[in-house]
Amino acid sequence: MMSRANIRKIVFAGVLAALYAALTVSLSPISYGNFQFRAAEALMVLPFFFPFSVWGLFIGCILANIISPYPLDIVVGSLASLIAGFCTMQIGKMGKNSVSVKALACFPPVIINAIFIGLLIAFYMVGFSDLPTFFATAFVSGIQVGFGQLVVLYVIGLPLLIYLPKSRAYVEMTEYLGGN
Repeated sequence: MMSRANIRKIVFAGVLAALYAALTVSLSPISYGNFQFRAAEALMVLPFFFPFSVWGLFIGCILANIISPYPLDIVVGSLASLIAGFCTMQIGKMGKNSVSVKALACFPPVIINAIFIGLLIAFYMVGFSDLPTFFATAFVSGIQVGFGQLVVLYVIGLPLLIYLPKSRAYVEMTEYLGGN
């Protein structure tokens, strides 16, 4: 039988999935493409505190990417988010109180999305017929995507990581969920 805490964690992950998808879709003009400022990506810091949130964010990304201009984004972009979430979760095990560790935890979504989405956009823009052009396009697209990720993760995500544990909501959430 599943414990009450586990059921609550599944519900929490479901709410995160819905929130990620709703934020991304509602802000779709800035959520897709080379220069994307996907505000929902700030939620990618939550695995630092709540490891089980990785799955909710992954499902939310799948749902959000259904309307992506790049059909393979459903798989590639969502896989990038899953990998980034697991990396952020691992960094959270290093120490939850250090600001430098929190800053490091914002980095996996930036670099992983820059690589994966940069390659994805290059595939759709130029294909594989001319590899030097493909890799040049992937590099430029990766820099553009990475810039958007950097802004979102360090302007919204890092303050969230720093101030969330100091909030009453965090304490109540942790108690409600039965610990991390």
